[in-house]
Amino acid sequence: MPGSDAGSSETWQAPKGSWASSAANRRSMLGNRNRDTSPELALRSLVHAAGLRYRVAAKPLPGMRRTADLVFRPTRVAVFIDGCFWHGCPEHFVPPKTNPEYWRGKIGGNVERDRNTDARLAEAGWLVLRFWEHEPADHCAQAVCEAVWSRRRAG
Repeated sequence: MPGSDAGSSETWQAPKGSWASSAANRRSMLGNRNRDTSPELALRSLVHAAGLRYRVAAKPLPGMRRTADLVFRPTRVAVFIDGCFWHGCPEHFVPPKTNPEYWRGKIGGNVERDRNTDARLAEAGWLVLRFWEHEPADHCAQAVCEAVWSRRRAG
């Protein structure tokens, strides 16, 4: 097919700087969302219905390059919904067979960055709530609401 990059892996050439092992892999990875995922939307809907307001995909701390999925600034609660693949879920993560060294470093770096983010936010007085994408949205929403309401009462 003219203009298509769906040829065999023997003739396909990755664009300069690309890590993709095939055209299909590249298309798949380019289609991954970094915000507004189904688990995030479900959680946001439930938390909003409970009467809480929040910032979406916001930086909890000034100058911090990392964003939380939901940020409750007045109560200093940051919520992250971690994808099972990208954050190395102990239940669901399956290491890719293609280019395993790259992925081991990539996922390991993500986990390390998550821990660093948690520590930096905790040091600044924030409560960090992390959920896996496979956790039921209603359980996550209940935990978020209880944390925000508890901090409101304490503050």
